[in-house]
Amino acid sequence: MTHLLHIDTSPRGERSFSRRLTQKFISEWKAAHPADTVTYRDLGHQPPPAVDEAWIAAAYSAPADHTPEQAEAIRLSDHLINELLAADRYVFGVPMYNFSIPANFKAYIDQVVRPGRTFAVTDQGYQGLVHSKKALVITAEGAQYQAGTPTADYNFHEPYIRTILGFMGITDINFIHADGLAMGDEMREKSLNEATAAIQSAIGSW
Repeated sequence: MTHLLHIDTSPRGERSFSRRLTQKFISEWKAAHPADTVTYRDLGHQPPPAVDEAWIAAAYSAPADHTPEQAEAIRLSDHLINELLAADRYVFGVPMYNFSIPANFKAYIDQVVRPGRTFAVTDQGYQGLVHSKKALVITAEGAQYQAGTPTADYNFHEPYIRTILGFMGITDINFIHADGLAMGDEMREKSLNEATAAIQSAIGSW
């Protein structure tokens, strides 16, 4: 039995393409794998707070030394990290905002990327502590930013996600891009159809 963590990051509701696609994947995955379990987190509608001074002090000190303020500041981070580590596979829905990720997803990343929990600093450098996991990232992009396109240099979206997940040790990452969504009805329909086909393919191979 596999445990999936499904995370949506779009603040939009029914109008969100990334939500529509992640929900399709999860629905079809559950139909194909009825014994599997899914934990859902909606960062778009319930964003985590930004880290503050108390959080930083708590993250870089022993729990036994935490003040009540620091213990409260780090509590959500502990919960999110435990949730992340409990899952076998991750399904992220991440639209592109201003060539990168939404602020709520960055706030989540800042909560879960923590020394001693998801990465370590060793004599050989950084070492990820999250092992034997798989991630599927479904994106929604208004234009086209993949390699070979005129705006590829603006893409800080996929490279950042690959880098930060890899930093924690998650290197088995697949992307499904729904791009060109603001480039007219025909382009949008074509892109969504291709993303849907890629989802159906991933159900059998991921």
